Amino acid sequence: MKVIYAIYQVCIALPIFLVLTLLTALTTIIGSLIGGAHVWGYYPGKIWSQLTCYLFLLPVKVRGREKLHKHTSYVFVPNHQGAFDIFLIYGFLGRNFKWLMKKSLRKIPFVGKACESAGHIFVDRTNPKKMLGTIRQAERSLTNGVSLVVFPEGTRTLTGHLGTFKKGAFQLADDLQLSVVPVTIDGSYDILPPKGKWIHRHRLTLTIHTPIPPKGKGPENVQATMAEAYAAVESALPDRYKRM
Repeated sequence: MKVIYAIYQVCIALPIFLVLTLLTALTTIIGSLIGGAHVWGYYPGKIWSQLTCYLFLLPVKVRGREKLHKHTSYVFVPNHQGAFDIFLIYGFLGRNFKWLMKKSLRKIPFVGKACESAGHIFVDRTNPKKMLGTIRQAERSLTNGVSLVVFPEGTRTLTGHLGTFKKGAFQLADDLQLSVVPVTIDGSYDILPPKGKWIHRHRLTLTIHTPIPPKGKGPENVQATMAEAYAAVESALPDRYKRM
């Protein structure tokens, strides 16, 4: 069965995925130029992500969407297990949002330009002074229920275990006085580990936890929210992937 799935990946799924990625990027770029980036920057990516999961025959389970209010903007903080986190969040979170992403991702052909056209927020982590500009851009983007997604670990896990959270996402939520929503991703590491070359069929599970409203403003709120979010994300992980 593994051999058949490997052949399917190479001969069918991967070529279709590459074509879908190019078409999605072009649609996003052109659509954002002639229409609203909030629409064209979200729906093509959502459809692309859902089709990618279906194309690779990956079952998806989502829990907790009912905890979110439709017209409220949030800062979502999911753990970062692997490459398929992007497809799970984009395709199945069910909320229009902007990514907070590394500046280096802008260099990816077509995809980087599409992300820029869609209004996703690039942050230069090597220059703390530019964080103020990031906050201002996020503030302009987060209206009418549009939210922000930030991976608080900063990078993908190398072992599958939940890593340490950095405070950037929580500082941003504190500055904008937005609720933080912890999100647990499970299954992505099993599908494609960092050094893996083949995709393995495995269920993807997205668990949306109860939003954490700001309890004030300042360092104490940031630390308290970060600790509560970490505990929530970890609670929905299998024991083998909780903190080391």
